[in-house]
Amino acid sequence: FFWAVAAGRAQVQQEPSAETTEGTSISINCSHPNIQSYEYIHWHHQLPSRGPQRLVSGLKGSKEVAAPPGWLLVSAEHQSSTLWLARPWGGNAVVYYSALGD
Repeated sequence: FFWAVAAGRAQVQQEPSAETTEGTSISINCSHPNIQSYEYIHWHHQLPSRGPQRLVSGLKGSKEVAAPPGWLLVSAEHQSSTLWLARPWGGNAVVYYSALGD
């Protein structure tokens, strides 16, 4: 499942949920139309019964995600981002979500 969160002044709009099987790639899109130019886009994941952990943060362009392997792609206008994961972690449901901040 994928959740959306809002941080500060900027609203984050994210797909309410998506499913994939272990070993199958997935793209998760998020829009943030009110983002400020200095705000970073942070993507997190959360395993059941654990606190959130940051996967990757970006301001613009693309950035590699180490584990699970993938990429963060931030649009040129800085108002949307996509987290692409080549092989999302399987097993229990994992929550992936985006947030904005300095």
